[in-house]
Amino acid sequence: MKAWRVRFLYFLVLNAAVQYVTSLEEELADSIFGNFLDPLNDLFDRKDNSNQTVAKFSLRKPSHPDDDLCYIIPGKPDSLAACTFNSTSKTFLVIHGWTLSGMFESWVAKLVSALYEREQTANVIVVDWLTSAQNHYVVAAQNTKAVGQEIARFIDWIEETTNMPLENIHLIGYSLGAHVAGFAGSHATSKVGRITGLDPAGPDFEGEHAHRRLSPDDAYFVDVLHTFTRGSLGLSIGIQQPVGHVDIYPNGGSFQPGCNLRGALEKIANFGIFAITDAVKCEHERSVHLFIDSLLNEREAAKAYRCGSTDMFDRGMCLSCRKSRCNTVGYDISKVRKARNVQMYTKTRASMPFRVYHYQLKIHFSSKVNRSEMEPSITVSLYGTKGEAENLELKLKEKISTNKTHSFLLVTEKDIGDLLMLKFKWEETNGWSTSSMLKMVSSWWSGDSDGADMEVHKVLQHTGKFIHTVPVRKSKYPDAQNLREEITFVTCKDAWRTNQKQTQKRVTLKNH
Repeated sequence: MKAWRVRFLYFLVLNAAVQYVTSLEEELADSIFGNFLDPLNDLFDRKDNSNQTVAKFSLRKPSHPDDDLCYIIPGKPDSLAACTFNSTSKTFLVIHGWTLSGMFESWVAKLVSALYEREQTANVIVVDWLTSAQNHYVVAAQNTKAVGQEIARFIDWIEETTNMPLENIHLIGYSLGAHVAGFAGSHATSKVGRITGLDPAGPDFEGEHAHRRLSPDDAYFVDVLHTFTRGSLGLSIGIQQPVGHVDIYPNGGSFQPGCNLRGALEKIANFGIFAITDAVKCEHERSVHLFIDSLLNEREAAKAYRCGSTDMFDRGMCLSCRKSRCNTVGYDISKVRKARNVQMYTKTRASMPFRVYHYQLKIHFSSKVNRSEMEPSITVSLYGTKGEAENLELKLKEKISTNKTHSFLLVTEKDIGDLLMLKFKWEETNGWSTSSMLKMVSSWWSGDSDGADMEVHKVLQHTGKFIHTVPVRKSKYPDAQNLREEITFVTCKDAWRTNQKQTQKRVTLKNH
């Protein structure tokens, strides 16, 4: 098919979306055809519409988080008193994203309530730019700068009228609203205290210069949650690149637990691409709910860890809190400002509270006999002083080979406390039988180190900033005639019999 026909087809599909699908479906459509937006840009009027932009500022009340009962009007100081604006308290500006419905989404009221739950005396202002956001995505994206400039004028007026320090202002923007917040911060006369970007929009902003999107220059501190940066279909609703002082990528920043991606793919196969609506809403909006969770569940706030890549984190290699290598996800994040952007990762569960506990498990397989690489199915159960976590799957990033240490990330939904016992279970695959796997372990426990193929030496358990060494031993030695699919190890205090001339082979476990 000729190129012009392909572009024309995409144009028809995109316009059909505008007429017949919801705002989220259109957002997905835009991300799907993001690479084809450039030929369409000229179809829309790029004139400066700043004079037509209207942003309204609704100071909502804790008793009515979903109602606009009082608007603060820039230039009218009486409106501050009428809305009982408190110039000595923190002020939050909640900024929504793109919509075609012309209505606020349900998360807005939930976020307002959560902010008042944490900061009872605060001013929670919802910025209404629905008139400009209710348009084609390309046009709405172009409007973000003008809306940001209008918010900046509002901030300047608040500072001048009330003498409120701008360190008390916290802008919270979702999707396109995150870039609106960035423009507001960059155009305000003085820097605001903080901007939180909740999955900032990707199309039309990915790869752009810092002045054309949210960036660390826009506030004293900019933190960002990325929850839908990429997917198996090549979608990128949220921006992939880091755009803050601290950028956190929950679950790698890709598909989130509980969002039923498989079901969405089945719907696409049966009903077309726009059937992915619910999955997109779940992934993209998860950033908002993670932030709400951090407000409501202060004691259960998730932890994120500084790491070089998603792959390294998925191997459990970055679970350290030394030298500010870990941080709190959401509202209580530590304001770390470094010369270079800090990228952090965490895992979450499917529902609130989202926090999980991370463990690193290291296994070293050794052999004196040449053997082919193996792909066993391995699960681990952990038993501690506070509870247990059973049948945790070790996800193999590569085939297990001998004379090499393999590292895994394990996640539990509750803190198991101090480790008392761990249990390994193998299922034979690729020619490796259960009996051959267990013989590798049994030979070492029986003292026959010459025949040892795998050794379990000790467990390293992270608790805060301290690492506790937990020796383990096999709880019951199965004889060669009665080998089971499982083998169990328990903690002990005895000294280990070690040969200093031999290479250490071990299984280690790190927890935070």
